Parts: sequence; C-alpha cells; structure tokens
Amino acid sequence: HVLSNVVSSQDRIHAAYGGVVPELAARRHLETVQGIIDLAISQSGLDFQAIEAVAVTRGPGLLGSLLVGVSAAQGLALRLGVPLLGVSHLEGHVLSPLVEVELSLPFLALLVSGGHSSLYLVRAVGDYVEIAATRDDSAGEAFDKAAKMLGLGFPGGRVIDQLAREGRADAIAFPRARVRAAPMALSFSGLKTALWDHLHNRGGRERLEDIAASFQEAIVDVLVDRCVRAMEQFGVPRLAVAGGVSANSRLRSRMTSEVVGSGGEIVFPPIALCTDNAAMIAAAAQRRLSAGLATDEVRAVSRLPLGRRLASA
Repeated sequence: HVLSNVVSSQDRIHAAYGGVVPELAARRHLETVQGIIDLAISQSGLDFQAIEAVAVTRGPGLLGSLLVGVSAAQGLALRLGVPLLGVSHLEGHVLSPLVEVELSLPFLALLVSGGHSSLYLVRAVGDYVEIAATRDDSAGEAFDKAAKMLGLGFPGGRVIDQLAREGRADAIAFPRARVRAAPMALSFSGLKTALWDHLHNRGGRERLEDIAASFQEAIVDVLVDRCVRAMEQFGVPRLAVAGGVSANSRLRSRMTSEVVGSGGEIVFPPIALCTDNAAMIAAAAQRRLSAGLATDEVRAVSRLPLGRRLASA
C-alpha cells in the first residue's frame, strides 16, 4: 500500500533545451532530495523510526543524479540502522503495474519510456529475460523528438496523445520498421526520419492533429505487434505495460483490445506511477526483500542491464 509518493518534476527546467540536461538534473536533485524525503514522510502519517528499510535507484541513468540519490539513501539508512537496497530503475518500472494488482508468473513486460523500449519475460522477481529491445531510439524519445519538430515543446508524448484524439490515424502512411535479422526487435529512428522528411520535403500541410495521430499510430502498431508475437511465441497470455509511454491513451486502448480479445490478461500501472517515481522503487524493493533478494553493494552505475538478453533481442 502506497502511503505517500512525492514527485518533484523537472520538466519546466529542461523544456527550454528540448531534452534533459544532465548537469542541471543533478543540481536540481541535490537541491530537492532532502525536502522531498521530509515531505514524503510527513504525508505518510508516520515518522522516520517506522522505516524498516531504505531503497534507492542505483541505475541505469544519469550518473550525477544517481549519485545524489544513492548518497542520500546511504546516509538515511546508516542513521536509522536499517537495510539499504539498490534497485534497478528498469526493475522498478517492470514491476510497477503490480503495485495495485497482481499478475500470475510468468508474464511478459513491455517497458516503454523516454530512455528505454524493451520487452521482458518475467519468470520471477529478480529473474528477467530481455526478449526484444530497440536497435536505436526508444518510443518515448521518438515522441519527444516528433513533438520538437512539430513545435509542441518538451516533453511531447502527452501533447501528441491529446492532439491525436482529434486526428485521423490513417491520414499519413508512416513506416513500421522491422529488423530482418531480429523480427522481434524494435526500431523508431526511421519513423522519426520519415516525419522530418514529410514536414520538410512533402509539404506537411495536413492538420496537426492528423500528423500526430498518424505518427502515434505507427509507434503503437509496432509495440502491439511485438507484444502479440511474444505472447504467441512464449505461450504466456499475461502482459504488463509500464514506463512513461504506458500512459498513452491510444496504446492502452489498442493493447487492451488485442490482448483481451485473444483471451489474455493485461495490466498497467496507475497513471501516477507511469513516469519515474519513488513508489515503484520501494515496491520493487519490498518484493525483493520478500523473495530473500538483496543488493550487497549499493553503487550508482549509469549502465545496468536487467537480466540476461536473448541473442535475437
């Protein structure tokens, strides 16, 4: 049960640059981390002495920001004399749909965000196999770059989602990429290039809503296709969808229709837990503790794969 979940957004700080600036992100983390911890404790109705363990994201991500979090967590755990768990950012996302509901193991997990687009087979807590991943851009990055091309600002996924509701998804025939050597792999750089080409060389005179809807549909089509294929290939009729892009209304609608229509089961995190947040890290840590799993060394690392990777991913 989530007693409190305080998020300090940096969207306004980075909007002027069209993306996250690592140094600014780390400085803002340093400025806000103690106040956010105090506010989270206050909103929970408990006090620091009620804490039984401390969890922190150890990677992957921007090293400067990770170091701020790890340092704060180490100090808090040491002061309280409680265990400290370093949790993968990716694991937090993958397990975030299970914060409010349960899903029988094994299940497939689609993680789609600004930095990641991967599909995992979750066999148990701590036992993950990456069965598909993007060969270039993530779905979230494609949304953000498209929004920048269309003059919609940063972050752009939410704005494109809203515009697309009033547009025609078949207005423009954007490509759906497929990697011949790895049929399950994801790729969105070609789609991004196709949008740029359409806007600069082919007029781009369509309604903004139609461009947004057509671009969004191309991303959703690819994600739905890979998930349905994976469910058939691995014989697992259960799917969890997580990450910032999992808040997209079209993705939720299409994925639910396809999975439920084929007799499967699908879960999403609550909207508040789609983007980066501390509650999903705490929830993942709680599951790791219950499973007898712990991290011997809590060290911030910028690159941290989740589980092993299939050769064809």
